[in-house]
Amino acid sequence: MSKIAIVTGAGSGVGRVSALGLAKDGWSMALAGRRAEALEETIAQAGTDGDRMIAVTTDVTDPDSVRALFDATRDKFGRLDMLFNNAGQNAPGIPLEDLSFEQWKSVVDVNLTGMFLCTQQAFRLMKDQKPMGGRIINNGSISAHEPRPNSSPYTATKHAVTGLTKCIDIDGRKYDIAACQIDIGNALTEMAARMVDGVPQANGKIEVEAVMDPVHVANSVVHMASLPLDANVQFLVVKATKMPWLGRG
Repeated sequence: MSKIAIVTGAGSGVGRVSALGLAKDGWSMALAGRRAEALEETIAQAGTDGDRMIAVTTDVTDPDSVRALFDATRDKFGRLDMLFNNAGQNAPGIPLEDLSFEQWKSVVDVNLTGMFLCTQQAFRLMKDQKPMGGRIINNGSISAHEPRPNSSPYTATKHAVTGLTKCIDIDGRKYDIAACQIDIGNALTEMAARMVDGVPQANGKIEVEAVMDPVHVANSVVHMASLPLDANVQFLVVKATKMPWLGRG
């Protein structure tokens, strides 16, 4: 019997490639994102596996929209075995003192509040279904460990994701909910495309950084999702081998 997943931010990048990897592995899923046409393109790319997908236009910062996503998933599939909290947003790489309140709040709303809202709905569904339980995989980032220059909103939210993952692990145990976090470094998606042109380093220089095929991220997500609930990859780092990370050097 096919297992059921929700993937947020499934219309591009890591979300799309992970959804395609999960579908190939036999999962059925609800794809969530703000752009309906992008979600439909993900389904089209899945070929016949797309028959086990539904697209649900979702704003993860809106509690009513998130609730509707989980209701649609339950109504279509009857249960939820895995949530991939992938939706994310960045702010312009400008000095901290020049960031607007709106730029700060936008990143916090998507990266942290959106992840909390989806997690809350997943808890409510997973604890009431039979058999009880499931897995929640959060997209952290290398920025959950080390910052880049001029990245305070993104880095702050990704550090907070680590705290949320730990809380999910504790609070979910009584419901057989396993918490995971995948920290990704320089997967060549739209968000990381600037790496090949050169990005600011901590020493003030602009340097080209190594990147990797995002299929390696998808493979990691599929592995984490495939484990039985009595085993867990709590934290996993998958990165381009030669990218700056430790000390950002």
